[in-house]
Amino acid sequence: MADPEKGPPLSTIEGRNASHPPTDDVEGPGAAKEMEAATGKEDEISIAPSHASSCSEHHGDVKSARMPPATLYRTTSVTPEAVIVNRKDRRGLFASLTLIPEVSNPYHYARRTKWILTMTIAFAGMAGPMGSAIVMPVLQEIAEQYHATHTIANMSVAVYMLAMGIFPLWWSSFSETTGRRTIYIISFTLFVVFAILSAISTNISMLIIFRTFSGGAAASVQAVGGGTIADIWEVRERGKAMGLFYLGPLCGPLFAPIIGGALGAGLGWRSTQWFLVIYGGITVSLLLFALPETLRSKKGLNTPQEAGTTSEKAATRPELTRISTRQSVKQNSKAYVKHFKRIFIDPLVVLTWLRYPAVLLTVYYASITFGSLYFLNISIQATFSAAPYSFSTLIIGLLYIPNSLGYLLTSIFGGRWIDHIMIREATKAGRYDDRGKLIFIPEDRMRENAWIAAILFPGALIWYAWSAEFGVYWVCPMIANFFFGVGSMLIFSMATTMLTEFMPKRASAGIAINNFLRSMFCFVGAVTAELAISKIGNGWLFTILGLWSVISGLGVILTMRRFGPGWRQAMVEGLGQ
Repeated sequence: MADPEKGPPLSTIEGRNASHPPTDDVEGPGAAKEMEAATGKEDEISIAPSHASSCSEHHGDVKSARMPPATLYRTTSVTPEAVIVNRKDRRGLFASLTLIPEVSNPYHYARRTKWILTMTIAFAGMAGPMGSAIVMPVLQEIAEQYHATHTIANMSVAVYMLAMGIFPLWWSSFSETTGRRTIYIISFTLFVVFAILSAISTNISMLIIFRTFSGGAAASVQAVGGGTIADIWEVRERGKAMGLFYLGPLCGPLFAPIIGGALGAGLGWRSTQWFLVIYGGITVSLLLFALPETLRSKKGLNTPQEAGTTSEKAATRPELTRISTRQSVKQNSKAYVKHFKRIFIDPLVVLTWLRYPAVLLTVYYASITFGSLYFLNISIQATFSAAPYSFSTLIIGLLYIPNSLGYLLTSIFGGRWIDHIMIREATKAGRYDDRGKLIFIPEDRMRENAWIAAILFPGALIWYAWSAEFGVYWVCPMIANFFFGVGSMLIFSMATTMLTEFMPKRASAGIAINNFLRSMFCFVGAVTAELAISKIGNGWLFTILGLWSVISGLGVILTMRRFGPGWRQAMVEGLGQ
């Protein structure tokens, strides 16, 4: 018998919640509108927290309907409005292993739980970029061992980034139907396998091939992660959550050279790949036990009447019909075509969304910023390993710390700043819905934060370039790199969050497009940076990049401020959002 002070057993509680789905009988039309807002009107999600009602099937029992779900007696990971999914009905691979329960509306997780989920995704997000950058301090050693040129050794980084841009198109497409959790677990299991094969590679071709597949596997979180953040956080708080999430993918290429330099100096270049194996194993464990499915179920909850009808139909013997061989072949052919389209064509369809100017400009601005990051990373390795600096592998790894500090501070304070701007602009414009709650629009994320970032990060690039070109004391270019981290992080978090709000029902698809285009820029940077530095020097290379970035940034901001709302509305109508 259960202790009356502790409440009923958890299994009983979960079953009770699963059998009594929330309805709008208690709170009336207001609750129905809230649930509609929660499912995705992109510019009508209000500042107030959602309150889903919860009542019994027996509509006359008002007293029991107003009682909070008994689940809360044993669970602190959800809010009183949450309806926990029965363990046997939870979605995703090995769903019964999760310590955090799946809920019908992910907005109803407790704030502490949301931050745990966000940090888990950020930790997973470090794996892909870390894999690309961890070999930078040891590229020379790789080239010497395999008797390859530096250009060929750099290809292990370049094609890795190319895979990180292409594979997310498929990960994103599959995640919208199979769910986030399944994609995470499959992809990071593959990441561990390919990292092992990279570590035991016997020639440069084998290393490049398996590092390519490793990058493609880890890239799942680059696309699906933004969708997970949009699943659990409402618009008014999404900026700081996206800032923390993006800290993982951005600190990956900055902490990785430090780790790679230390491991390479003491244990050789293969130790960098074994480090990725260990990191991937830890990530898989976190995903298995700490990440429930967050994608909103497209299958609505049946009413009791519908459930009874379904049961009666299931109990009735189905009527037998005769199907000709020709009909059978035709049906099978259609099924094969449908599966072929689902696997090979549908993931590429999202690239056609670049025809919408709002998406194209936002992705373009983020891409030139991210491409500049990879030009800078390779420049640090090439410049400070040569005269007049001639630093060791370990010291070169430590030179990536200033960028990391810039990202860290901006992720903590920049997201809160952007959220504050969103609330301020909505209040100033008097945008309220019929319930008196603020209405947010994505374009409000491009305010003074965007203007500052548009000048700060290109200016920092030029500052770094000429101080390094003339061999100025190393502290001077490192200070410039700190400000590059601040400015670029403001752009990354702003662009990513806007993309999730442009297409709220396909948030991961928007992120996949972003990853595709920016990875193309990174591929170009990884292939051409060292050659360009040797031909024209750091000064002129980064002056060209800086001026291009300033002109592009100011142009994007002005254009989006002027035409963004109209473009977004046309996109909503075109995509059926």
